Amino acid sequence: MIAPILNWNPVYGGSTVDRIRNRHWLCDPAVDTLGNSMQTMHCQGKDVFMGLWSWFWSWWRPTGSNHALPSSPPANRASGQKRQWIGSTTTPKLPRLRYRSPEMVRQWRIEGRGTQVDQLPYVYARYARTRRRKQFLNLLTDTRVDLLQQHRLPVLTTLDELSQFLGLPIGRLAGLIHLADHGRPPTEKKSHYWLKWIRKKRSGHRLIEAPKPALKKVQEIILRQILDLVPAHPAAHGFVPNCDILSNAQLHAGRAVVVKFDLKDFYPSVTFSKVVAIFRSLGYSREMALWLARLTTSALPIGMAFPDKNPYSIMQFTRRHLPQGAPTSPALANLAAYSLDVRLTGLARRFGAIYTRYADDLTFSGDHRFLKQLKRFVPLTDQVIVQCRFHSQPAKRRILRQSNRQTVTGVVVNQSPNCSRRDYDQLKAILHNCVRHGHQTQNRDQQVDFRAHLQGRVAHIRHLNPDRGVRLQKIFEKINWNS
Repeated sequence: MIAPILNWNPVYGGSTVDRIRNRHWLCDPAVDTLGNSMQTMHCQGKDVFMGLWSWFWSWWRPTGSNHALPSSPPANRASGQKRQWIGSTTTPKLPRLRYRSPEMVRQWRIEGRGTQVDQLPYVYARYARTRRRKQFLNLLTDTRVDLLQQHRLPVLTTLDELSQFLGLPIGRLAGLIHLADHGRPPTEKKSHYWLKWIRKKRSGHRLIEAPKPALKKVQEIILRQILDLVPAHPAAHGFVPNCDILSNAQLHAGRAVVVKFDLKDFYPSVTFSKVVAIFRSLGYSREMALWLARLTTSALPIGMAFPDKNPYSIMQFTRRHLPQGAPTSPALANLAAYSLDVRLTGLARRFGAIYTRYADDLTFSGDHRFLKQLKRFVPLTDQVIVQCRFHSQPAKRRILRQSNRQTVTGVVVNQSPNCSRRDYDQLKAILHNCVRHGHQTQNRDQQVDFRAHLQGRVAHIRHLNPDRGVRLQKIFEKINWNS
């Protein structure tokens, strides 16, 4: 009574010998020899040993689960062939089953397979046939025409339409994105960007990537006919029509407290996948979104040296990112930060504050009740920034009370938006010296067009404070530029 019970396999319902032969990864002549030996031992009355062997094999088996699996069918039902008898008249030879590797399964899913599903040896190993033979997924058919028409965007469904839209052949577009070089230029000379490292005031370096004429023309078309038609969040004031630093600062004038955050590496933080998601959300197909994203992002050349040894800085520039200097980058950065603006606007409203963003400068302002809740508000803001895949710089965080000078994007907002007294006095002294001693003596920074430089500074102060701007303009008109 004990031997038959120990010899019975509760998983497959058969003996250990049959189970070993039916394992597709052990079906070879060596296993048949092992099966013959074990069958002989069984015939000699060593059923107890076979029962222990069956228990040990079921415990050691590499299937990864202990629950009962359906029994394997006989060889004639699995392969459709008759049993072949060799050697002993009691030992059948089963056909060798091919191991289904992941590459084989992936090929079956793409091209299909000749073997019918009903002929597979194991019921639990069936793979559903997802598509017909030699039928591939078309990435150009998922264009959302309704979304494109909602924003009055051009409908681009094929590469030929994209080529006509940008005015360049497909081969030229492929060269602009370095398609043959896996999306990354091999050398700095072959790059379609002019690259320049600029040292920051505190630490680190900033990379300026200015596109060359051919790529810049393509990016300007994408900007004018696609990105400019998509509105940014109302809280965004940077690089938005009818918005500037003055409109960003006016909302925070006369507040009890002003809290400022700064995003670290704003443009490099917008990765290639984010840009693809932006074009996909507008309604373009995956293939069109990939092409548009490649044309508006960049990656550093392979052999270019980095001034910083920080691995994080190297990684964020070697992968595709928004280039600081491209005409399309500000608009794409505003769209990439749309979810950040939505969440921070709701958070500020919850605390009774006002939120605005000018590029990478985040500004909050509120009354005295908001000032008392800053211990809760600041950690929540940092948490939202991280969840939106950005990083803040704690060293540049500022909490400005009304008793101190409150500045927002260079504009003083204690009472009303105004320019700082220091900037006004400094520019007034430069203009007086230009009148007395000549403009050549005051161009200490070696500006190429010093006259346009001074005119821009006067216009900036006149925009913030018209009265002071008029005074400076009168002094500027007295300068002799012919000497």
